[in-house]
Amino acid sequence: MDTAKLELAAQRYREAETALDAARTDLQAEAVTFLRETDERGAQATVVRITGWTREYLRRLVKSSEEKTG
Repeated sequence: MDTAKLELAAQRYREAETALDAARTDLQAEAVTFLRETDERGAQATVVRITGWTREYLRRLVKSSEEKTG
């Protein structure tokens, strides 16, 4: 691998990390909004199924967002 290829690969990696971080932030926000605004029975289980996150992670996520919004 030459330097140009290494630099390109590093740049693509940084861009992918940035995109992943943005997608994670969006998904977390959507999950919290869904849980706060729905009265659907089993809403937490629905989010767990769709995201693959644990119930404990969701509880921490909601708690963290509540602390931020005060």
